[in-house]
Amino acid sequence: MVFDNPRNVLRGTAAGVVGAAALGVGYASLIERNAFTLREATMPVLEPGSPSLRVLHISDLHMMPGQKLKQNWLRELDRLDPDLVVNTGDNLSHQRAVPAVVQSLGSLLARPGLFVFGSNDYFAPKPKNPLKYFNKEHKRTHGEPLPWQDLRAAFTERGWLDVTHTRRELEVAGIRIATAGVDDPHLKRDRYDTIAGRPNPMANLRLGITHSPEPRVLDRFADDGYDLVLAGHTHGGQLCLPFYGALVTNCQLDRSRVKGPSKWGAHTRLHVSAGVGTSPYAPARFCCRPEATLLTLVASPSRGPKQGVRTGVSRSSAVVR
Repeated sequence: MVFDNPRNVLRGTAAGVVGAAALGVGYASLIERNAFTLREATMPVLEPGSPSLRVLHISDLHMMPGQKLKQNWLRELDRLDPDLVVNTGDNLSHQRAVPAVVQSLGSLLARPGLFVFGSNDYFAPKPKNPLKYFNKEHKRTHGEPLPWQDLRAAFTERGWLDVTHTRRELEVAGIRIATAGVDDPHLKRDRYDTIAGRPNPMANLRLGITHSPEPRVLDRFADDGYDLVLAGHTHGGQLCLPFYGALVTNCQLDRSRVKGPSKWGAHTRLHVSAGVGTSPYAPARFCCRPEATLLTLVASPSRGPKQGVRTGVSRSSAVVR
């Protein structure tokens, strides 16, 4: 019987681990990061008797001028023929990215749209120690200011509505929508008191919008009787493990709701987009493909009283009942 030298075994094992890690990094940064996908979900949030409403939820583009694959994929989304587009922020990652965002969204800007901004609309990303994401209270650091005013002007000139700290009402595809939004809670810019109060009870849909799905903000929307809240920011965890899911959410939200539809309290539904992009300083995704979501909103079979409950349930399947 021939025994291998223990040092050779250790060296072989180490080489195997390093090789597997290199393959994983290559896959996450070169393949999955650009494996854009469309998710679809049906959510029963409308008043009984309402027709269905197709909502395209996009978030976290983190656009750089040269990202042609991402830009071309975004241009194709208009073929989905959504009734409404909701953009939950973090569109920019570069000083010169505004034209790329506007051109990529293309014909979607001619459709009814609502938006709020996130931290990476206001400030450019900076290199970070990735271990900071495991500390939910870590100190925020900001890069150079980004031209968010130019992006806001481009969106509003084409008819999209900025719902930052504003309550608005609109009618889309026969659906009367009462909507409101807050500025980015991740930067603690949210001022919910500016929109506090129950939305129009005559609306078919009461829609809340925020970039970061911080529970303190979700609780306020639920307490005021909103049917649905849309958010982004989490990137779905960005780096996930099979059979475990997201390692972090980058906010106070629990990991079970890091992406997709879920319930928040007794009467409010939540949808968190895993987003389309990544920071240029962390250009990788694993078990968490970049995405946009086409939500089909349908009538709820039963609508309870409009009051919030501060306890939630775990993330549900793609159809929230």
